[in-house]
Amino acid sequence: MSIITGFRCSTASTIVVLIVLAGCTRGNEQTAGTGSATADEGTTVRHVTAERIENADAEPGNWLSHGRTYDEQRFSPLATINEDNVTGLGLAWYFDIDTNRAMEATPLVADGIMYVTAAWSVVYALDAVTGELKWQYDPQTPRSWGAYACCDVPNRGAALWNDKLYVATFDGYLVALDADTGEVAWKTDTIDRTPPYTITGAPRVIKGKVIIGNGGAEYGVRGYVTAYNAETGEQLWRTYTVPGNPADGFESDAMRLAAKTWNGEWWKFGGGGTAWDAFAYDPDLDLLYVGVGNGSPWNREVRSPGGGDNLFLASVLALDPDNGEYVWHYQTSPGETWDYTATQHMILADLTIDGEDRKVLMQAPKNGFFYVLDRKTGDLISGSPYIAVNWATHIDPESGRPVEVPGARYEAAQKIIFPGAWGGHNWHPMSFSPITGLVYIPVIGSAESYANPADFTFIHNQLNTAIDWQTVANVPAEEYAAAPSVIARVSAWDPVLQKEVFRIDSGNGWNAGLLSTAGNLLFQGDAEGEFAAYRSDDGTKLWSSHAGTGIQAAPITFAVDGEQYVAVLGGWGGSLGVFTGDPGPDPGLEAIGRVLTYKLGGARTLPPAKVVEYRIPDIADTTASAETLEHGRVLFLDRCSWCHGSDAVGIGSFPDLRYSSAATHNIWNAIVLDGAYLGKGMPSFAGVLSEDDAQAIRAYVIRQGRSVSGSGNAE
Repeated sequence: MSIITGFRCSTASTIVVLIVLAGCTRGNEQTAGTGSATADEGTTVRHVTAERIENADAEPGNWLSHGRTYDEQRFSPLATINEDNVTGLGLAWYFDIDTNRAMEATPLVADGIMYVTAAWSVVYALDAVTGELKWQYDPQTPRSWGAYACCDVPNRGAALWNDKLYVATFDGYLVALDADTGEVAWKTDTIDRTPPYTITGAPRVIKGKVIIGNGGAEYGVRGYVTAYNAETGEQLWRTYTVPGNPADGFESDAMRLAAKTWNGEWWKFGGGGTAWDAFAYDPDLDLLYVGVGNGSPWNREVRSPGGGDNLFLASVLALDPDNGEYVWHYQTSPGETWDYTATQHMILADLTIDGEDRKVLMQAPKNGFFYVLDRKTGDLISGSPYIAVNWATHIDPESGRPVEVPGARYEAAQKIIFPGAWGGHNWHPMSFSPITGLVYIPVIGSAESYANPADFTFIHNQLNTAIDWQTVANVPAEEYAAAPSVIARVSAWDPVLQKEVFRIDSGNGWNAGLLSTAGNLLFQGDAEGEFAAYRSDDGTKLWSSHAGTGIQAAPITFAVDGEQYVAVLGGWGGSLGVFTGDPGPDPGLEAIGRVLTYKLGGARTLPPAKVVEYRIPDIADTTASAETLEHGRVLFLDRCSWCHGSDAVGIGSFPDLRYSSAATHNIWNAIVLDGAYLGKGMPSFAGVLSEDDAQAIRAYVIRQGRSVSGSGNAE
């Protein structure tokens, strides 16, 4: 079958050996080559070195790096839990975290200790067998920094190296912790604290260097990637992803080259290009791969009037990890103007394509095309749509550029584009199985309307998309209905033949990360709280369990004393979560964050969830005019919905404004304009909204609240 012959092992017996090793119990050995870790030696963790990460398959009981291995395949050779016995899986333990906000992390497991991060960059070290808390580290991220969160305040994971654990905080610090005790070894500031940078991604450690990027493109920052000495925190190099002001000189030849593809005074808007999630590393080629994000602002007509490719936005960058120097790039969306990031998960693999052995990099970025690149050179091998696409017809095989549909850039008129800014695939990690030869893509997709503003004023430290939200807010529903849409699904994708082999429905709009194993299993959670195992060669569902909370994070598997476990971080929030509300197993129940760990024969049960109690708002309906209510609705969509939900339908981790008390309404302007709740993460909009604007939003919120209580008319 093509799905098998397309994959090339380094040796013919590799897969068989891995499966045999994975099924064996290797005793209590603590040397390299151990098949599983032990938990009975206290919290002492062996030093995590490059050799251990590069030879992760020799000790599959651990999960030492974000994607388990430097190639980020998220495939485990463990097979004790397999398609024949997975129905016997049960809950071994759970650990509740006091938030349901932005739970997106991939845990790490080293020598019987699990490390997991949660919202606000809090770190927990747990006994991997029992779930007992060993230590906790809270960086005390100021809640006021949440004002710069385009997409909630997640942290997607930590990194291990030698005897330290590294976490990047939401407010831009990189912290090294003693892996045994959680004590701070060093802490360094990675950002210029004037622009509103944030960090949500997991660091990687390569050759003794901690690599980290940042986010904040919507708020007017210039992206970069930085390497720090893992032992001291000293900055070793910094590579910018987009050019700055030419008058200041260029940091490198790569920035001089990139500047030729920009127009206007882009640097005044920051430029964007933040590297907020995806990294991978090839030790043989000694290349670091970085996924680069969208422009600042989104709209190229504003950001770079006159056009241009705007390098290196929406690109895969290959860098020399020793000094950060540019080696090659591939741009997925030249002249990016739709928030089409290329920060999505990248996977390295060796494939046989057209009879030739190729070292490839695979990515399914937001723009809807699945790319297979030569990871030595950055040359395009193939690019095909993994989802319906209406902004381009295809990828030109000669130039590697998308062939755009006229009008897709909405320069002349409002345009509905698919996929929209959420992407065809967002941050949720894919997985690649070397046994099936398939990449499993957590696909999403909804249409999005884009329109040029009549005029645009850049506002520092505020959201700047340069989209005409007035026009967008008034696009008739039937126009969206006529556009493509995708209920969340897993697409089992053959990267050699560039086609979908099968698909799995997996939710109601958002999606979750994936794990594949040598037991012919594929694990994934969903927004409604179901955690399930599927056969990885045909997608048949074999087992499921309810987590009592929505799931969006990627699972892992590990082994201790020869017993295999599967773990996942549950909880909601995140970008689409804060925009659309909590779709958990029951919207009337509290969706708590928790770590869930399963094993064969596990018999733990979850406690009943708390009932969410909403009181009827104690304020009379508004007497505002229809025009004022409409003005408030548009302003709410533009400025408030990013945290308080579309149509003011919030989730538990943010105040649901429909239920605001009379006391809150009495100080509405103080909150919205004067920054009275800045310490809670609510920014001041004094530079954006007038008093009349704030009161129009208030009127709209009151009307939405009265509709909940059965009076008034919802918009």
